[in-house]
Amino acid sequence: MFDTFLTRKLKIKYPIFQAPMAGGPTTPELVAAVSNAGGLGNLGAGYLTPEQIRNTIHKIRELTDRPFGVNLFVLDQPEESEENTIENMSKHLSFYRHELGIPQPPLPQKYAESFEEQVQAVLEERVSVFSFTFGIPSPDVIQSMKERGTLVIGTATTVDEAIQLEASGADAIVAQGSEAGGHRGTFLKSAPNSMIGLMALVPQMVDHVSVPVIASGGIMDGRGLAASLALGASAVQMGTAFLACTESGAHPAYKEKVLSASEDATEVTRAYSGKAARGIQTKFMSDMLLYPGEIPAYPIQHAMTKDIRQASAKANNPEYMSLWAGQGLRLAKDQSAASIINETIDQARKAYH
Repeated sequence: MFDTFLTRKLKIKYPIFQAPMAGGPTTPELVAAVSNAGGLGNLGAGYLTPEQIRNTIHKIRELTDRPFGVNLFVLDQPEESEENTIENMSKHLSFYRHELGIPQPPLPQKYAESFEEQVQAVLEERVSVFSFTFGIPSPDVIQSMKERGTLVIGTATTVDEAIQLEASGADAIVAQGSEAGGHRGTFLKSAPNSMIGLMALVPQMVDHVSVPVIASGGIMDGRGLAASLALGASAVQMGTAFLACTESGAHPAYKEKVLSASEDATEVTRAYSGKAARGIQTKFMSDMLLYPGEIPAYPIQHAMTKDIRQASAKANNPEYMSLWAGQGLRLAKDQSAASIINETIDQARKAYH
């Protein structure tokens, strides 16, 4: 029942992928714990320097000899935002800095790590899986990964995106339903026009591509796993389910929010990063709805709010932190990653009988 194309290909026991949550939650301990329990752990490396990527991969390898993946954000160059858009936002954000008692920093010299250099680090480390989101890397990147025996997985929020990913050489595709927490992987249309629920998205995607589909969005337990496999998915990807677990690197105040919030507590916002992402509602998100100007594009806004998010975390104040989470919140648990996987498998078995 849990034997799928992807479990065979990756030599893993269960078709459960832990979502690669960038920005701290995916510690080496979490990635390794999921892989050791029979799933596929994934490192969210989108914000890491090439050196940090190498070091983290080495740490994961000290903790597991099982397959795991590394995920990057496709970013050729930052989208242009006009100087006055950036300046106006900088002035607006000074209010939050004042409130948090931190100085106004100079504008960042660079807004994101070099995707090419990050890719180079992943290539050199020859990991089992390379996944990406926000677009499609160049054919050279995909080819180089495959030549090293790395399975390549892209993220799609619509069937058309999945078709493009398959044409570009992706070995499998994450179907990201609108319920999913974190950044939207949309790259063909605008994010609001690509909000398809997972139940509707998976069977349509399965029917239009010949590569395996991984269901992602709102899956928190064995019922979600059983339903996804019944819809034709080859595996599931679970993020919010692991956010509050023992090995997660999420801030304690963030974990507390995840464990106490309900299914209607999230919304999609561009306030923190300039790119649509689903998270638990905060004061910062509500305030930014009233901002009269334009929000700078990703990754500019992400770099500009970084000091605010960090100061907020230091002050244990979740209201200015980005609390990415999906709509399955009420099902989140504070327990080990291994017990989450074991319970998910037990529940899925029961659902099938």
